[in-house]
Amino acid sequence: MIGLFVQADIVVQIVMIVLVLASFWSWAIIIDKILRFRRISADADEFENEFWSGGNLEDLQRRVGSSPDNPLAMLFAAAMKEWARSTEKGLGKHAHTGLQARIHQVMRVTIDREVERLEKYLGFLATVGSTATFLGLFGTVWGIMNSFQSIAATKDTSLAVVAPGIAEALFATALGLVAAIPAVVAYNKFSNDLQRMITRLEGFAGEFSAILSRQLDLSD
Repeated sequence: MIGLFVQADIVVQIVMIVLVLASFWSWAIIIDKILRFRRISADADEFENEFWSGGNLEDLQRRVGSSPDNPLAMLFAAAMKEWARSTEKGLGKHAHTGLQARIHQVMRVTIDREVERLEKYLGFLATVGSTATFLGLFGTVWGIMNSFQSIAATKDTSLAVVAPGIAEALFATALGLVAAIPAVVAYNKFSNDLQRMITRLEGFAGEFSAILSRQLDLSD
């Protein structure tokens, strides 16, 4: 493979370098996302077990902290912070609707922020998955053009003349596939994981909003 790279035309070499770098960066993103989604899922399970255990919400808030590194806990912390800020001076019945709207808005903003954080670099995987094959094909076409130019220059159609250029060209296509296939598979997997997390966050937000609404009704 090193020999094919060294003997290739400068344009094909640039294509190969770009594809190799894209492949390495894609795998770095893939490994990072696998570990991140696995950790987030485990932390979310642990948090939900604590949340639904029936303990005091203020105690859970103190344990979670103000900036937890988990979307579900972050959603809870943001809602509880708004709740505490709005109820510390007392609320009249007329203010309950406004508080519910603010808590809902805070949770919506938190969900959007956490989703944006989780989908970081997914666009790169999508780009590599959709363009790497065509970039490799460009290198292949360029290499084959050089092979035909060699035939024209030497006026020799033997395999020894055209084989090196064709081999270099096909190697560019192979690199394009090596970069594109994992990126496409990983992008689809992480998109599904992200969608499941969004559904989980929105479901928790709805349930927690109902709990806080009942708390407001009991405080009347």
